[in-house]
Amino acid sequence: MLEHCRGLWKKLTEPIARLCVRMHMSANGITITGSILSIALSIVIGITGWIIPLVFFLAIVVLFDSLDGSVAMLTTGGTKFGAFLDSTLDRIADWAVLIGCILIFYLHHDWWMQSMSSGEDVISHVGIGCALVSIMTSFVTSYARARAESVGYEAKNGIATRADRLFIILVGMFVTGLTHNGLWLAIAMALLAVLGLITVFQRIFEVRRQMKADELVPGVNAQGK
Repeated sequence: MLEHCRGLWKKLTEPIARLCVRMHMSANGITITGSILSIALSIVIGITGWIIPLVFFLAIVVLFDSLDGSVAMLTTGGTKFGAFLDSTLDRIADWAVLIGCILIFYLHHDWWMQSMSSGEDVISHVGIGCALVSIMTSFVTSYARARAESVGYEAKNGIATRADRLFIILVGMFVTGLTHNGLWLAIAMALLAVLGLITVFQRIFEVRRQMKADELVPGVNAQGK
C-alpha cells in the first residue's frame, strides 16, 4: 500500500541525496549506517522501554531507508552488490525491530499489568506469539519474491509490503509508549501477523497463476522466461 508513495518520497528526499553525494557518502555506507542505527535503536527500545524518546529517531531512520538507492542512482547508477547488500541488511533490521517488540512484551509487561492474573498476562503471550509469526512472514515474503525471480517469475504483489509492516510496528510502539498499554502493540502484532500471512499466500498464488499461464503457451517451460 505505502509502496505507491515511494516515488513521491524519493523526489522529496532527492536534495538530501544530492547533499550526501557532495559529502562523498557512498550508497553502501548509507545502507550499512542505516541498518546499524535501526538495529541498535530497536534493541535499545526493547531493553530500556524508552519508546517515546527513541521511536522518533527510529521512524526517521526508516523514512530515509530509500536514501541509499537515490545516492546510488546519482553516483554509480546502482550496482548488483548494492542491491544485494541493501536487501540482506533489511532482513536483519526487520528482525531487530520485531525483537524489540518482543522485548517490550517480555521485559515491560508490568506497565499494563496490575496483577499477574492470566487475563492480563495473555496480552504479552499473544503479542510475543504474533511477533514470532510476523518474523516468519517477513522473511518468507522476501524469500518468495527472490525465489520467484530465480525461476523467471515475479512475486512483488501483496497487501502488506515492508513499508506497510514498518508503519504498523512504529504506530503500535508509539501508542503503547504513549499509553503504557501493551494491548495496542499486541493489536499491531496481530494485524501484522494476519497481513503477513495473507501476503505470503498472495505471492504463492500469483506465481502459480503465472506458471499456469505459461503452461498454456507452447514451448514455454517452468523456467523458460
